[in-house]
Amino acid sequence: MHSTESQNPQSTNLDQLTSLEYVQLHIEEEQAVMQALNNADQQIAQAIDLIYESFAGVDLDQEPYQGARLFYVGAGTSGRLGVLDASECPPTFSTHPDMVQGLIAGGDFALRNAVEGAEDDEIAGKELIQHRIINSKDIVIGISASGGAPFVISALKTARERGATTIAIANNPNATIFGYCDQKILLETGPEILAGSTRLKAGTAQKICLNIISTGLMVKLGKTYGNLMVDLKASNSKLKKRALDLVTKILGCDEAKALKLLQENEYKVKKAVGL
Repeated sequence: MHSTESQNPQSTNLDQLTSLEYVQLHIEEEQAVMQALNNADQQIAQAIDLIYESFAGVDLDQEPYQGARLFYVGAGTSGRLGVLDASECPPTFSTHPDMVQGLIAGGDFALRNAVEGAEDDEIAGKELIQHRIINSKDIVIGISASGGAPFVISALKTARERGATTIAIANNPNATIFGYCDQKILLETGPEILAGSTRLKAGTAQKICLNIISTGLMVKLGKTYGNLMVDLKASNSKLKKRALDLVTKILGCDEAKALKLLQENEYKVKKAVGL
């Protein structure tokens, strides 16, 4: 049995706990998330470097975009987390929509609804990779708590056959998807307090891992200045205010000058400050 499906001995009386006891137990169990990430730090760093190799030297601003692409592929919670991380890249780093993409078993409908059997559909996993014309320039990250989702395995296998760089993220040591990747990331979070509910510790560890990977990649691609978000897309009033604050901070100028520079440079912070 996969460890993510095992019964957690610390929570066998879960249905008898008070609300406070439950909350305390849940928080205590979350410590396994950070331990799993600490144990996987080298694997995650190697994955970032591997992904960066594909993007280094690519013109990220070309239209139409023809450079390397990063795909997250998953089912259920894992798929939703991949879509979430991918969707945050354009506003945060002004990436082209094709550069980082999240693909979920069952399609967009599965983002809000459970799609029965989608996780087991090997053919759909294969066709998804073929439909996206994934090739040797691309990177595919398969995400599966158990590491045995047929949809994800099929997608990774097909991507590898087409020459893509493949990375597998799973929460079980003997995950099947580890056999179809160039780099594995093991996030061993152990049994959930609600047996088999991998939206808990396993999902939390996956979410943080994806945050680390995408942000680490963007930093290496020069989309930050120190720890400042200088490549953001100022698409609403909050982000326009953030862009204004960034220009004043970097140049040490007043808001009037910063606003003028932003308006002259399509609200692109990097251009406004000469980066």
